[in-house]
Amino acid sequence: MLQTPSGGADTGTAAVDSGLMSIGTVLNVLRDEFPEVTISKIRFLESEGLIEPQRTPSGYRKFSANDVERLGHVLRMQRDHYLPLKVIREYLDALERGEPVRLPSVGRQRDSGEAELFGGPEAPTAARVGRAELLAAAEIGDQELEEWESYGLIAPLSDGAYDAEAVTVAALVVELGRFGIEPRHLRAMKAAAERDAGLVDQVVAPLRRHRNPQTRAHAEARTKELAGLTVKLHAALVQTALGVRLP
Repeated sequence: MLQTPSGGADTGTAAVDSGLMSIGTVLNVLRDEFPEVTISKIRFLESEGLIEPQRTPSGYRKFSANDVERLGHVLRMQRDHYLPLKVIREYLDALERGEPVRLPSVGRQRDSGEAELFGGPEAPTAARVGRAELLAAAEIGDQELEEWESYGLIAPLSDGAYDAEAVTVAALVVELGRFGIEPRHLRAMKAAAERDAGLVDQVVAPLRRHRNPQTRAHAEARTKELAGLTVKLHAALVQTALGVRLP
């Protein structure tokens, strides 16, 4: 039994029946916690050696409860820790062998309780990453990163490092690339995001310039609230335009 990196009990994956499951059943189990997961994603994780489901004589995949639990850990570590698949695979394999291991931290850690699990307050929780760490997290080369930077999708900070959001953007660009969507296709999305950011900035700018420190502090909270609403509206508009509804 693997220990979940979030430190809590699995809500969806731990209660899976011990019998073997089809990939469709696995998808339904995982979607409670990971609504964005797809059959293509599960197959890709298998091709990368993260899981090894059994095969029927006809070639159909059959997943055990342990396979599903492991899938849950992989998806959780991608979502919460922005780790490359190679690092996740090595970490889970070491856990299964009973070896004491620490999970590297690339990008943000979303849960405040994770620091205790991964070695206490001195464990690394990088809000900034170096170029080599970003390349490793996204599993890309220098040429690809330079291309993304040329399109404005990712930009280094003044000291050459990258903020944690760059890791998130890189992971999403890679995922979209698997569907044939190239970085050059994403320039319109970047431009739209900048327009949205400009609109939010217009609203909160007077608060930031206020003399009262409490009012200036309120600007940060208002920015986060407006950013969240903007993201939700964008998602709803995309779904409406496509005529689909995400779970």
